[in-house]
Amino acid sequence: MMTGAPAGLWTLAMRRLRADRVAMVSLAVLTLFLAMLVLSSTGVIAPWEQEVAVTYAPPSFIGPDGVMREGAGAARTAAPPNAFDPLAGDITAIIEAQGAALTAPPPPRLATLVFGADKWGHDVLLKTIKGGETSIVVGLAAALLAVALGTLFGAFSGYFGGVVDDLINWFYNVFTSIPPILMILAVAAVLQHKGVTTIVLILGLTGWTGPYRLIRAEYMKHKGREYVMAADAIGASHWRKMFSHIFPNISHVALVQLSILAVGFIKAEVILSFLGFGVPVGVVSWGSMLNEAQNELILGKWWQLTAAATAMALLVTAFSLLTDALRDALDPTLT
Repeated sequence: MMTGAPAGLWTLAMRRLRADRVAMVSLAVLTLFLAMLVLSSTGVIAPWEQEVAVTYAPPSFIGPDGVMREGAGAARTAAPPNAFDPLAGDITAIIEAQGAALTAPPPPRLATLVFGADKWGHDVLLKTIKGGETSIVVGLAAALLAVALGTLFGAFSGYFGGVVDDLINWFYNVFTSIPPILMILAVAAVLQHKGVTTIVLILGLTGWTGPYRLIRAEYMKHKGREYVMAADAIGASHWRKMFSHIFPNISHVALVQLSILAVGFIKAEVILSFLGFGVPVGVVSWGSMLNEAQNELILGKWWQLTAAATAMALLVTAFSLLTDALRDALDPTLT
């Protein structure tokens, strides 16, 4: 009596993944981060640029530090105009022409926030969420670019062999002979432009070597198997055999590499922004927050560093645990 077709690789992998509680918790954490990314990018969450608190407002569980901040309006009106200032008359005329709009006191600012404020009075919680949007987008986009390049080069090298394999291997050896951080800094110096796109290009163009090595080995192993020979017998083109027949059978390797590289690139973006090669002024990321927090630590203001480091640790840990579970779930030797 027939019981139906046997379960495929992906069906078995999903069953193993659902049975892993750690993987499910990690997936829930990643889903929460992605939901915050969507809410931040669509403007549902209030923009972090709003100056809602006093300078270095502490977290709410600490309470006000007792330092009173002078209002901007008081600062404008505290001192009389300087009689020796040649522009004093012009400035006074402009203020009188504009009316009370220029002399109106600023709106009151909060003394504390849930996770505190930075030196400009920005909410650290909203800033961390916005910084996570930049870091996650950079990590995922750069990982996609690196895996795409590694898969393309590995497919051609492993499938054709010969001169094509030698040429791509020479190119691979050039990249791997240089330390990764030096290669990253060299590409950053060549591009000479700050921005999210630049970081994605830097990490993607320097991170394809790992996926290339694994994909090349898989193509060398699969190109002589029966199903590829059958496709060749019916007249399938090289491109169709490489990406319609072989790649679906090794796609789990590319998927695992994608998740591994995404974790590494999120950390790499933090390092690049910390070194000054990351996002430009006006764009926030976890790396730029850590770069800014190093000066705040001297003043004893630790909450921005704690918020950015905690968020990054949660995301990277969840991503790493899910990657390990995904690698085990996609292992065809497990039953």
